[in-house]
Amino acid sequence: MAFKFSQHTFYKYIYLILALIIAFWSMSLFEAFMSKAPVDNFWYTLLLKLINDFWGGLIIGALCFPLYFIIQLFSKKGTIILTKILFLLIIVIQYLLVKYSLTTMLNLGADILGYSFNDAFSTVSASESFSIISFIPFIALPLLFTLAYWLLKWHKNDRLLIGSSVLFIILFAMLKLTLHDTSNLKYQNKIVFLTKDIVKFHNEKNKLSAYNLSEREDYPLLKSFNTSNDVLSPFFSSKEEKPNIVVIVVEGLGSEFVKKNEYGGFTPYLDSLIEQSLYWENFVSTTGRSFGILPSLLGSLPFGEKGFLELTYTPSHLSLISILKANGYFTSYYSGGPSSFDRKVNFLEYNGIHKLIDKNKYGSDYKETIGDNGGFSWGYPDSEIFRKAINSLETEKLPRLDIIMTLSSHEPFEFPDKAHYMNKVVDVLNASNKPESLKQQITTHKDIFGCLLYTDNAIKTFMDSYKRRPDYGNTIFIITGDHRLIPISQKDKLCRFHVPFLIYSPMLKKPETFKSVSSHWDVTPSLLSYLYKNHHFKPLKKVSWIGKGLDTAKEFRNIHKIPLMRYKGGLNDFLYKDYLLSDGELFKINDNFGIYKVTEEALIKTMEDSLMAFKRMNTYVTQRKKIFPDSLNIYVTPKTEFSKEQLATISKYSNQKTFDDVLTIAQDLSSKKDYKTTRLLCDYILNEYPNYTDARILKGRTLAWEKNYKDSEIELLNALERAPFYDDSYSAILDLYWWVGQEDKSESIYKQALKNKITNPNLGYKMAKALNRLNDNSKAIKLMDSILKIYPDNTDYQTLIKSLK
Repeated sequence: MAFKFSQHTFYKYIYLILALIIAFWSMSLFEAFMSKAPVDNFWYTLLLKLINDFWGGLIIGALCFPLYFIIQLFSKKGTIILTKILFLLIIVIQYLLVKYSLTTMLNLGADILGYSFNDAFSTVSASESFSIISFIPFIALPLLFTLAYWLLKWHKNDRLLIGSSVLFIILFAMLKLTLHDTSNLKYQNKIVFLTKDIVKFHNEKNKLSAYNLSEREDYPLLKSFNTSNDVLSPFFSSKEEKPNIVVIVVEGLGSEFVKKNEYGGFTPYLDSLIEQSLYWENFVSTTGRSFGILPSLLGSLPFGEKGFLELTYTPSHLSLISILKANGYFTSYYSGGPSSFDRKVNFLEYNGIHKLIDKNKYGSDYKETIGDNGGFSWGYPDSEIFRKAINSLETEKLPRLDIIMTLSSHEPFEFPDKAHYMNKVVDVLNASNKPESLKQQITTHKDIFGCLLYTDNAIKTFMDSYKRRPDYGNTIFIITGDHRLIPISQKDKLCRFHVPFLIYSPMLKKPETFKSVSSHWDVTPSLLSYLYKNHHFKPLKKVSWIGKGLDTAKEFRNIHKIPLMRYKGGLNDFLYKDYLLSDGELFKINDNFGIYKVTEEALIKTMEDSLMAFKRMNTYVTQRKKIFPDSLNIYVTPKTEFSKEQLATISKYSNQKTFDDVLTIAQDLSSKKDYKTTRLLCDYILNEYPNYTDARILKGRTLAWEKNYKDSEIELLNALERAPFYDDSYSAILDLYWWVGQEDKSESIYKQALKNKITNPNLGYKMAKALNRLNDNSKAIKLMDSILKIYPDNTDYQTLIKSLK
């Protein structure tokens, strides 16, 4: 084989790289235009993007060149084709990343590693509506790339073209060195940033993994409960009875959207409530997305590698839920979406939540949010969530902890009476004195601000209903945002975390506003300190909070060290005193919670060392399960971990399989009467998705088939409780009662099915058989007559009614 690499072959590769850069430039032009950047900033933004795209194209070209060189040794024609295909794939990925950035106002980075396929698909489906038009770029961009390559190749003066390319390299190198803003994340080439961020994530992961964890056995977070001071008692006139606690987490509610802040005016009820509450102006979420809110707010817990909820095996820990439950509280959680998203259900169930209401537990009396073009919907809108909550609250079950998470103020911003609230946005703008440029920006995002008005009204309706309850006077309401919503451009790197936080109660002596900095980590320590001081609770000696408690200073200050995880795995932001360290850059925080860049090398080093120390601790306590000792944790029942033998069996059947595939395998094994393995695979599925009802039903049925009726009933009733609108839940438990001769229990189950409007005729058929055994043939005949009117040709139904007459 002759190893030759001709000059002509080299020129062709240069043309491919230049065509790739041209495609990148066209996408940056599209992004700059679609982002609606101000005119005075448009050209500067575009220039910075073009510079980074140029270098991004050259870097990709350099990295791909060895592959190009090797392939051309075997087939010159095939080399061009394969390289074109590779570059076209890169162009498609770049376009998808641009679309993601336009939706989220963020470059996609290592956070892509933190989401399951289902969660990622749900997020994309909610953020992007698909149509024929949306597929046009996938045709236009490859055509543009092909055309650019053809024109460059057609140009006969190769040396002139190469010389021009060298001049461009010199020019863009000078611009790169001169314009320091090119390092800003929002101007970087998307695919280069994604690659660099993933490499950075894995490098840091390896660095932390190299940190010797095996020699440690201590619990670095463990401390006396008394270290958290009770700062709330001075503001309350407490009653003898334990108070109810209602926690409302508003999706995407950033501080910019309340009171008289920049985007204020669209939460009039919350604004009025703030005036009657304890309110922290400079409060931060610990994460930039919803995955962190429950562990931080309710457990003051560390992050783990990609967020606490992503830990495969939940380490022993305490939470507001488990501690209040152990002290006589009835605990509940309400959401309109799937609790399996971000694995929230795993956290809630570990802590023993009594009642969990999510997307699967609403029924026909509640109206789901309208779906997108593909039929996708997150679940139920905020007004329905609050209506479900107020209808479910039972006065006799006191005291209570009720956690409510809203949903509507999230892409795609669909909500009831949308036209009405969109018109109200116009009314608010007309009555305001906001600058015209700001009014224009709000008008561009009218659906978002209409949604804020809608959610605000839903909260008002809930609070007005709650006021009519006899226990209202002894209730503490906590309202906060999980993070600042995404689609509206962010003024700086801090505002993504800046969220409102208020405590409202009829027991408050007077409203107060605090300018000191606190975070979601500080809420549970302070709330429990208040409850323990003022009410009779079981002794709590040790805790393992990350937070130290809420700071109630009136002046602006920050006494906390607060690491911030912007996205899953992105632990690169750190609050210390009145400074923010973000991706190695230092910013000073003013008393209005705005930031500006400063250069203080010694302070950067101090903060970087402090952040790295936290990362090491975070890695150690989550990987080694050293948050809170099992021996001290009397508040939860730890999950049973799989043995090595069980893990080997699970791996045998689940390797490279989805959970749906594993369930199919388990069903096949059950048909072969391998019930032990069937249940093991069901437990494997349920460990990850506790609400996977079909897996729980299959497990319950296998127990019944082996005549373990007691455990079967527990499992099947559990499935029914989790999925009260799924007909197979009823079918399975009715079958069990038939097998064990407990038909007297069937009637209450069937009544529940009718109440929940389950229309499966087989349930009525099974109930009629049970009534026959109970010697109530008249009721059985009446039931079968009603079924046969709809299904007159069903032979099983016909046979049964003949036997009854």
